Amino acid sequence: MTTRPAARPARVAIAPVLASLLASAFGCARARPTPTPAPTPAEAPERVGLPPVPRVNGALNIRVVSPGENQALGRLDSTFVFGQVGSGDATLRINGETVPVAPNGAFLAFVPVPPASAPRYELVAVRGADTARRTIPVRVAPRRPLGATGSLAVDEESMGPAETLSLRGDEPVRVTLRAPRNATVWIAADSARIPLVDWSAARGVAPGDDAATTWVTEVPARVLAAARSARLVAARGRDTVRLRPLRVTLADRPGTGPDSTLARDFVMLGRPDAAADTDRVIIGRPVPGGFYKWFFIPGTIVERTGVQGEFTRVRLDSRLEVWVPNADVVALPAGAAPARRVVGNVRLAPSAGWVDVTFGTGDRPPYEIVERGTDVDLLLYGTQLTPEILPMIGNDTLVRQIVWTQDATDRARVTLRLSRAPYGYQVLWDAAGGSFTLRLRRTPTIDPRAPLRGLTVVVDPGHPPGGATGGTGLTEPAAVLPVGFLVRDMLQQRGAKVVMTRTTADPVALGDRAVIARRANADVFVSIHLNAFGEGTNPFANYGTSTLFYHQHSEPLARYVERELVKRFRIPDLGVHYQNLAVARPTWYPAVLTEGLFLMFPEQENAMRTPEGRELYARGIVAGLESYFRDLAGPR
Repeated sequence: MTTRPAARPARVAIAPVLASLLASAFGCARARPTPTPAPTPAEAPERVGLPPVPRVNGALNIRVVSPGENQALGRLDSTFVFGQVGSGDATLRINGETVPVAPNGAFLAFVPVPPASAPRYELVAVRGADTARRTIPVRVAPRRPLGATGSLAVDEESMGPAETLSLRGDEPVRVTLRAPRNATVWIAADSARIPLVDWSAARGVAPGDDAATTWVTEVPARVLAAARSARLVAARGRDTVRLRPLRVTLADRPGTGPDSTLARDFVMLGRPDAAADTDRVIIGRPVPGGFYKWFFIPGTIVERTGVQGEFTRVRLDSRLEVWVPNADVVALPAGAAPARRVVGNVRLAPSAGWVDVTFGTGDRPPYEIVERGTDVDLLLYGTQLTPEILPMIGNDTLVRQIVWTQDATDRARVTLRLSRAPYGYQVLWDAAGGSFTLRLRRTPTIDPRAPLRGLTVVVDPGHPPGGATGGTGLTEPAAVLPVGFLVRDMLQQRGAKVVMTRTTADPVALGDRAVIARRANADVFVSIHLNAFGEGTNPFANYGTSTLFYHQHSEPLARYVERELVKRFRIPDLGVHYQNLAVARPTWYPAVLTEGLFLMFPEQENAMRTPEGRELYARGIVAGLESYFRDLAGPR
């Protein structure tokens, strides 16, 4: 690697000085003037911009990374094809379209998906009199035209609901189907006929060139559950299409509901003894399969109110229901009583590195923590708060005030007003004492002259398993590991303690990376990645550098790192993004994930093969960390 030389103080010329002293003492030699030390060379300016792609003139040999042979492309108009042809002076055509070839023979194209009648990509590379050919067969779903004439066809993949449902009887079930505008669509539920309406027409949207539209209605779950066989039917004239049954069962029984304790179904989220020394949590989502929003302590007891496919709906309190994976739900015996959570006391215990705010809840509460500037809101669901004493620690440097409200009969809100924006926090549960603790972390002591000195930085080279692959075969795990080593070396030169989540090509589980960081008491966490696109995305319109975060207290760090990476790479700035990421989810420290480059672009993959390109990436990360902590330290 190439490292910037550190400035060195001028050295004292010991030998000439000693000679002069001896000459004066013995009078036997003429004193010589002490030579002036040579000035320290000025530091070379740091390189910016991706290194050039070298020229390769090898034998023609077409290799395709994506799509793979017989890969299903789904219902896309276009998608990317990338790989290499073996020579940078070759020309390439894919299904007749000319595709640029990089000097090293790599290529990236965005081309139409072939028709279902000829599901393949034909690649032809030519260099002078030499020609190489490669055929990549793919699977393309046939598209039946949803036309206004001819045999009636509907888009069965658009039919909803697509999964078996277990819901309360009065809950609406949204039924949808894409079918021609001049058809009639309805639900046949025994003798009942429930029509669907043209959703575009209902909203006043003028019909376009497409002869099809989405037909929609909502019906109570009990209507579909009561039918022996509720089906969706589409008809046009004498032409009729009958689709699969709509399967709905009822989750409620007589006497159920938020105000009843009869026949309610209580479950446990995970097991309280599982993975005792990890950041194991049960993830709650607003919708089935949606993003993370809540993180519950294993052993939390809640009411089950519904099922959709692989997810179970649970009630946190009278106003909120969320979805958790079926695999995290443990059934309790019939007649199990709901958890009772009443907080009668709150304790605040400051220490050197954090402040503990402890609530005696008796049982594990479902909770949510929301950061708002310098305030932290703790929502305790299914909980009543009646503290006789609420401590106000006026001399604590972090927690300035605690304010509580009872938002609803069974929802408590505790607002912790801090002297500065939160740096990190952790939730702890004491089973013996039945107490819930929110540990608020203090900002570490930082010297603005050496802002990384003494800090513990966890460096996470992303993957394996998985990861992106470039056109010449460079994989993301192999590319980011040497970048991680460079980041480690640069941080250590600046006085930081560095913990690597991996130092070999062996896979490391996502959950283990967070555990490594927490056990090391990390001050900050950086995960190093290279980006990839999903099928159907136009790479030429969407590439660039991005930095991702999850918690509010990590967002400033993401901005500093993104700025420094863009400054060095000189490619488009895709910005910083909130994103649900397993490695950014832990709360004890600021954590970001960098997506520096896209491996499928030849010049960006090449950069990750060179010492210069890897150093660009590493220096951007380290400079971002330095700027963040220097700003966090503030003026001295």
